Amino acid sequence: MKTLQKKYGFWTATAMVVGIVIGSGVFFKADNVLEASAGSLPTALLAWLIGGAIMVVTAYVFSKIATRIERVNGVVDYFEQAYGKTAGYLVAWFMTFIYYPTLVAVLAWVSANYTQGLFGAENILWPLSWVYMTLFFLLNYFSPVLAGRWQVTSTVVKLIPLALVAVVGTIAGLSNGMTVENFTTAAKTVSGEGGGLALATLSTAFAYEGWIIATVINAELRDAKRTLPRALVVGTIAVVCIYMLYYIGISGVLTNEQVLAEGDAAPVRVISLIFGRLGGTLLTVFVIISCLGTLNGLIMGSARGMFSIASRGLGPKPDFFCRVNPVTNSTTHSAVLGYALSCFWLLVWYGNFAGWWGNFMDISELPIAFLYVIYISLYIWVMKTFTDLGNASRYLCPVLAGAGSIYIIWGAIQKAMFLHFLVVSLLILMSGVWLMHGRRPKNRKRQKA
Repeated sequence: MKTLQKKYGFWTATAMVVGIVIGSGVFFKADNVLEASAGSLPTALLAWLIGGAIMVVTAYVFSKIATRIERVNGVVDYFEQAYGKTAGYLVAWFMTFIYYPTLVAVLAWVSANYTQGLFGAENILWPLSWVYMTLFFLLNYFSPVLAGRWQVTSTVVKLIPLALVAVVGTIAGLSNGMTVENFTTAAKTVSGEGGGLALATLSTAFAYEGWIIATVINAELRDAKRTLPRALVVGTIAVVCIYMLYYIGISGVLTNEQVLAEGDAAPVRVISLIFGRLGGTLLTVFVIISCLGTLNGLIMGSARGMFSIASRGLGPKPDFFCRVNPVTNSTTHSAVLGYALSCFWLLVWYGNFAGWWGNFMDISELPIAFLYVIYISLYIWVMKTFTDLGNASRYLCPVLAGAGSIYIIWGAIQKAMFLHFLVVSLLILMSGVWLMHGRRPKNRKRQKA
């Protein structure tokens, strides 16, 4: 096994935090949150604020852990340190076989969805989803450094439409009174109570998710114990500020009823109304780049998933999956498995829309809620063992983060097909237990891919 090089710095890590989090959820979850909030903009904004607060506090707790542990894959390393090798292995198995590939599949679909809308084409959604996913896996396979540079570039680009909508939309809304009207008048097109604040907050969880994936490159960060904590805190706070300003901007352009009617196309509609057709088209390209930046960041995590298992001498064929390409310094076989798993979950996502399951298995939100169960265990560990921290860092922040995690989990339990997804996840974890004890790598010093 060839050691992964220290090739990333603070800006790449921060770009992973901001770039993975700000991607698709900020665009295609706007109507979902508003609908769950029974059409009430104040309730929707409160859900976004609660979701953001949970993310920031959680990232702060993880920043304290990151200053002490630097190995191969952040959250897996932390859980292994806290509860032993077997527990860490099971978390790695969940991340590799469920968390990373499900989100990769959804992001590939979202990127293709906006591209299809841009060109007005039909019947290209699913083939283009696969093409996007394949291209970015190839990028990470053949040039991890270039993939890191794309992450920084796409993060800068994606802030352009968000900033313009936030500034221009807010000014226009305050001038014409639409912002005040949206705050005081709920949409009447929502049947029932919409789902409530908990379900609305769960919908924001997807838009706020992804920052934890930045910890997957901690073995490749220069001065990781200092760089990663800073990136986690700075990145998550920036995301919350950007989101809140962006959604206030939307409320100055579209009524609550219009946001619900437009659905996933609401951001494109907002941009077109503000900047005209040509400007809307150009900024829609920025939205697509934003989604592709998030897709790339998720693939950076997915490509290293099986490597984090194999580098510990665990799982099937660890000597095979822990290999690093001596030329590109990429996790070759681990990346190929990540690609295959992402293709599988893309097929599952397609089955949702084709009606295979009879209902909707939302793999864009349920895996995230399952991850929060893992987070709670780590908060307990911090409170028990980090005796050198002050009371706020040792007790208050973990308790607040834990309460937020429970809130997210409660929202997930109310989702359709929650039990079905739980059963599937347990079966996948059971297969991981069965395959846990693979052979250790014969030569840990160097193996060519």
